[in-house]
Amino acid sequence: MKTTFPQLLLQHAARRPQSPALREKEYGIWQTHTWADLAQLVETVAAGLHQAGLQRHEHMVVIGANRPRLYATMLAAQSLGAIPVPLYQDAVGAECIFPLNNAEVRFCLVEDQEQVDKLLEIREQCPQIARIFYDDPRGLRNYKEEGLDALDALIEAGKAFAAKNPGWFQAEVAKSQPDDVAAMFFTSGTTGNPKGVVHTHSTLLDRASAGAEFDKLTSNEEVLAYLPPAWIGQNIFSYAQWLACGYVVNCPESASTVTIDLKEVGPTYYFAPPRIFEGLLTSVMIRMEDAGTLKRKMFEACMSVAKRVGPALMDGEAVSTIDKIKYALGNLLVYGPLRNNLGFSRVRVAYTAGEAIGPDLFTFYRSIGINLKQLYGSTETAVFVCLQPDNQARADTVGVPIRGVQIKVADNGEILVKSAGLLKEYYKNPAATAEVLTADGWYHTSDAGFLDAHGHLKIIDRVKDVGRIQGGANDGAMFAPKYVENKLKFFPHIKEVVALGDKREKVCVMVNIDFDAVGNWAERRNLPYAGYTDLAQKPEVYELIRECIEKVNADLATDAMLAGSQVSRFLVLHKELDADDGELTRTNKVRRGFIADKYGVLVDALYAGRTEQYIETQVKFEDGRTGSVSATLKLMDTKTFPPVKSAA
Repeated sequence: MKTTFPQLLLQHAARRPQSPALREKEYGIWQTHTWADLAQLVETVAAGLHQAGLQRHEHMVVIGANRPRLYATMLAAQSLGAIPVPLYQDAVGAECIFPLNNAEVRFCLVEDQEQVDKLLEIREQCPQIARIFYDDPRGLRNYKEEGLDALDALIEAGKAFAAKNPGWFQAEVAKSQPDDVAAMFFTSGTTGNPKGVVHTHSTLLDRASAGAEFDKLTSNEEVLAYLPPAWIGQNIFSYAQWLACGYVVNCPESASTVTIDLKEVGPTYYFAPPRIFEGLLTSVMIRMEDAGTLKRKMFEACMSVAKRVGPALMDGEAVSTIDKIKYALGNLLVYGPLRNNLGFSRVRVAYTAGEAIGPDLFTFYRSIGINLKQLYGSTETAVFVCLQPDNQARADTVGVPIRGVQIKVADNGEILVKSAGLLKEYYKNPAATAEVLTADGWYHTSDAGFLDAHGHLKIIDRVKDVGRIQGGANDGAMFAPKYVENKLKFFPHIKEVVALGDKREKVCVMVNIDFDAVGNWAERRNLPYAGYTDLAQKPEVYELIRECIEKVNADLATDAMLAGSQVSRFLVLHKELDADDGELTRTNKVRRGFIADKYGVLVDALYAGRTEQYIETQVKFEDGRTGSVSATLKLMDTKTFPPVKSAA
């Protein structure tokens, strides 16, 4: 698609001025912004930024949740030829210093007082910041910082300029070319400083339109934008594809109202990482366990039919008349009300990505009539590399290469990708760019995998993380930590896992329980507990987790390649892994190396065969204070199984 984001905005405003473009929920009421409204707002913000001194090719940071005026500001910056750089709103101030300085940012737009305070706190370390604009003025009336101003004031100044200079905005928009830089996204920085991934209008829109063609998206779609705009996954769904297709993006009132807003909007096109789908299913199962006997029996009977018949119906396969009638009855009594309760009654296409999704979880949603599929991509590929066709959705693959994508597998098993959606470069980092982009245009994904007989891509792990067991009965066996972690996270009682074993004689894991799911499990068994740490160390909880691990071990034993990755020992951590403590990235990916170092005393205890180990850990609270959590952790052995041949 050879155009730019602001040019697409003006096209929508000209062709369908009164059609809804964005909705925002405020004080419990949905407010609609038409394409004409949005174009007018973008023009006035662009005029205000122009007067304030924002230059072509300059970076402008945007920090906040999904808000129409933040989207409008990104479009306004692009209209001037400047480059919006969204940052995570939940990142602490120290995490913003490198991106701000690396991108030489002078102009920032933030959502509210929390984000203003964050930037003011680090302003001395980022002396080039000249202007900070804020969208929500609550709590900021008495702030007198130099260069701090309300977005409303910028808009008023822009209105006056635009009125005196008719035609100026259209002329500015026309200056930008498809191959100009459109946005920069910082990676999560799991190893060292984050890298700025540079994308052009052309790369982002090419992938957005390819994804839209694949799933036949139209301007009639409804999308709920509730994930961080700094994550390219959310950005592609609610910004790039939004402008490519012209559908409606709905912005929830707050993070705490997302489930309510989801039901009110009833999106037709939905995207969420597996942890969201896991959380929704966990809440459903908790409610059903608390339900009366009759309702629970009806749910179990209908779900038995759904798991047997639902996926076949979803894939267009032949189903007997009796089964169709049973499924229709289940749809009336259970599946339909359940979809409605989840907010998925109108979903036509639902995607998940970022981590592997459990087969049971995947089957559950497809069995109740939700077209849940997987995709594969990354920040560097503008997301869309592989997608699953409607009738070929499988839990163990991530789909087929879509339009414009070529895939090949290197000798070491690494997936290489070529497409029109690849990054232009890593900003100010030619060495890192040269590492991932070959001279003939292939991108090194760092993922290990292969294309199966049906042309679907299967991902095993990160290439650098695939290790080998050394010593013991499994000497030389492959160890795929992420694969093991994901299989364990398929259980609703397990939230996070850190698997260890490379260059060691056996595999050990550290587990985070899901506090809600395990808490409910404990309450139904009249098992008292005083908070997370106490619950995590209950002998009954250890038995519950051991059973989950041994089920995974039995499954791994059927895979000749990964039978040596079975877990021999485990412990349950005394605290939840947290991005604020450096244990997770801002996209909730485990920082395995950091955790192994931080909890070295626990790692040593696991491999030394100890049965318990004391540990004290410093934690950071939401208000910025620090404290410590201590506990004596139990360490437990698990049963492993001899390798067996899987059934043919």
